[in-house]
Amino acid sequence: MAALITGIHHITAIAGNAQKNVDFYTGVLGLRLVKKTINFDAPDVYHFYFGDTLGTPGTVFTTFPFDGARKGSKGTGELTYTAFSVPIDALAYWKDRLKKFGVPTSDELTRFGEKLIRFEDHDGMGIELIATDKDDRKGWIGGSVPEAYVIRGFYGATLNLKAKELTEKLLTQFMDYKFIAEEDGRFRYGTQGKAGDIVDIVLSPSGRQGVQSAGSVHHIAFRTANSESQLEVQKLLMNNGYHVTEVKDRNYFTSVYFREPGGVLFEIATDEPGFAIDEDETHLGELLKLPEWAEPHRDQITANLPKIQLNTSSYE
Repeated sequence: MAALITGIHHITAIAGNAQKNVDFYTGVLGLRLVKKTINFDAPDVYHFYFGDTLGTPGTVFTTFPFDGARKGSKGTGELTYTAFSVPIDALAYWKDRLKKFGVPTSDELTRFGEKLIRFEDHDGMGIELIATDKDDRKGWIGGSVPEAYVIRGFYGATLNLKAKELTEKLLTQFMDYKFIAEEDGRFRYGTQGKAGDIVDIVLSPSGRQGVQSAGSVHHIAFRTANSESQLEVQKLLMNNGYHVTEVKDRNYFTSVYFREPGGVLFEIATDEPGFAIDEDETHLGELLKLPEWAEPHRDQITANLPKIQLNTSSYE
C-alpha cells in the first residue's frame, strides 16, 4: 500500500517587515519567490512562497509578514528550527556569505554524522543548513547563490516539546513516519529518512512555552499526493480522535489542519495542482495573484499592502 504521507510539503512562518523578508530569503538565502499572494484568512497581509524553480513540495518556505509585529520567543510547543539541505562542501561558503550580510552563525556542528551551521534571520527565525551528499534535488539556480552552493530544499524540522510519546504515536501510527535514531536527546523520524522528510523531536520537559509572533513558525505542512489521499488521512486522523478541519482550498494545494499533541499546528497539503496554474513557469512570483473570491477587491487589497521589490542582484 502506498504511503499517504511522503514528507514535508511546506513550512509557514510569521515575519515582520515584508521587504526585509523578501530580501533575506531571495537575496541572502537565494531562494526563488515562486508566489506572491495574500493570507487567505487575513487578506490585508501578504503570503510569500520561497522555494526552488517551481516551488516543488519539500522546498517551499512561506511567510506571513506583519509589519511592526513584535518578535516571538522560542520555546516548547513549537517548531523552533527549519533545516535546509546544501551540498556537502558548501558550509564554508555559507559561513562567509552570511558573515558578509551581517548574519552571525554557530560554529560548525555535527549531528547524526552530518555537518551543519545554525543561525537566525532578521526576525529571529531559527534556520539550519545541513551539508549532505545524499540529496540530488537541484534547488533554484537562477538566484543570487552559485549553483555549487545552492539550497536544495528542506532537510527537516525540529519540534521542541515537553514530551514525545503522543507525538511519536501520531507520526508513526498515522502519518507514515518511522523512528530512525536518537542522539543526545534528539529523536529523529522520517518517511524514508532522507532530506525533505526529517522530523526531529527535542525534549524540554520543564521548558517555557514559546510565544508565537514574528520569527516563529506558524505551522508545518506534510505532503500527500492528491485530494483522495488527503481525505484518507483526514478520515484516519478523525477516527483516532484528532480534531481535523474541513478541507480548505489554497489555490495551489488543498489543506486540512490539526494540532499535534505537543501543540504544534500540523497541516496535510496536496502536491497538486502546484504553483504554475496561474503564472508561466518563467515568471512565477512576479505578479500579485489573488484567489477568485478576492479579485473584486483587488484595488483595495493592493492599496493596503506595502510595495515590495526584488533586489537579488545586490546580493550576488
